[in-house]
Amino acid sequence: MRIAFLGDIVGRSGREAVIKELPMLRSKLSLDQVIVNAENASHGFGLSPIIAQDLFRAGVDVITLGNHSWDRKDLIAYIAQDPRIVRPINYPIGTPGQGYYISFTKDEKKILVINAMGRLYMDPLDDPFKMIETLLISYRLGETVDAILIDIHAEASSEKMSLGYYLDGKVSAVIGTHTHVPTADYRILPLGTAYQTDAGMCGDYNSVIGMQKEAAINRFVTKMPGYRFQPAEGSATICGLFIEIDDATGLAKRTFPIRFQGELDTFLPDIK
Repeated sequence: MRIAFLGDIVGRSGREAVIKELPMLRSKLSLDQVIVNAENASHGFGLSPIIAQDLFRAGVDVITLGNHSWDRKDLIAYIAQDPRIVRPINYPIGTPGQGYYISFTKDEKKILVINAMGRLYMDPLDDPFKMIETLLISYRLGETVDAILIDIHAEASSEKMSLGYYLDGKVSAVIGTHTHVPTADYRILPLGTAYQTDAGMCGDYNSVIGMQKEAAINRFVTKMPGYRFQPAEGSATICGLFIEIDDATGLAKRTFPIRFQGELDTFLPDIK
């Protein structure tokens, strides 16, 4: 089974690039499933129902979110109607939506997608380690589901790495999002789980983490509030992670970054 996970889609340039290139990406990599983090897709903050529908029509199978889940108020009612949009599992009980979703490939393989949010330098939510561990009692890799992918939306690399090793051998992949910069540590952990601290963003890298540079620089230089962040709208780089999964065990066989267009060096090999 072959899965692509694409990092945070930021603004118009990011979402238009993903929508345009996704058919090519699915064909080139022979993908069975595409999962994207889209919590910044609507003008850099949140996700609108219309944009979610556009992404699904383009070939996205599951959308994950993060700390900007509720920036668009129209998503609050809509998320209950479409379970393919997954918000962090460790929000309190009663929060709209759900923190996981089982997606089916064309040949009926089951992929459990879980979204969790870190707590270090983030909102004080419930323990993501415990929430995921409890859910995995019901969903066992290679038995009740064929693959399990975790999007850990967190600020601290130490928290993401800890979760990766905590779940090593129990899930197919643990992939970090939120910091919008692709890390070079993509690999398969000792017990078979694919891992990357941050998948990067799908957006304009001639920016400050996807936002126009001037407002971000002025905020640091002057230490004054009031500078309005706007998404950068130059050519977007599409960033993410490819994972090939062993159909017998649900563990990763190989993984490599997806990176093409825009400002960053291209990494998009042919798949045999």
